[in-house]
Amino acid sequence: DIDKALSRAEAMVADGAIFIDVGGESTRPGAAAVSEQEELDRVIPIIKAMRTRLDVCISVDTSSPTVMTEAINCGAELINDVRALSSPGAIETLISSKAAICLMHMRGKPSTMQQEASQTSYENVVGEVFEFLSTRVEHCLAQGIQRSRLLIDPGFGFGKTVQQNYFLLKNLAHFSQLEIPILIGVSRKSMIGEVTGRAVDQRLAGSVAATTFALASGAKIIRTHDVPATMDAIRVNCAYSSAE
Repeated sequence: DIDKALSRAEAMVADGAIFIDVGGESTRPGAAAVSEQEELDRVIPIIKAMRTRLDVCISVDTSSPTVMTEAINCGAELINDVRALSSPGAIETLISSKAAICLMHMRGKPSTMQQEASQTSYENVVGEVFEFLSTRVEHCLAQGIQRSRLLIDPGFGFGKTVQQNYFLLKNLAHFSQLEIPILIGVSRKSMIGEVTGRAVDQRLAGSVAATTFALASGAKIIRTHDVPATMDAIRVNCAYSSAE
């Protein structure tokens, strides 16, 4: 529903969103995969419509090189890849583009990442996620992608237990050593629901609290469903950080 998507995007921009993330394949735990053609059919018309109506950075949430190419050609400026450009041809697709790239950490695949014990087994979750992202960053640089185009995301909820998610959040500042802007997404996730006992549509306060901790630890971009409240948290954090 393009009109519905545009209406939602316009409201988010009016509330302060700088990026709008468009995705045609759900990556929530347990989600089933969709075909590449279905993903294209879902996202490309919306990106085209948004590009003509909104002055905003469009992000596309995909791991498909084909979808990346089509999305960039239609005006997407950020590739948000939960598989950190590990799909065959993904890096090669992006080398000659100017799009920014978010490299995220994920164990396994969305359909099973929270169901198999092996996917959430770490000796040191912070160290292992850091090492993965460091390796992916270095690989991108070696392939000719400029550091200035890269973002990193530790992947809260993607192959991690609740306790591991909070340990990552507590140690988020460690990832600043990579000298790459940190993007985080904790909005309404199960790591919020598990500790608050709240349903998905009642997790605003918990999501904002987690966002505030992330901002204090160096996060630069926040993915959220609830733009007004998150923008308030960002503004308060900025005022607090700059107070003299």
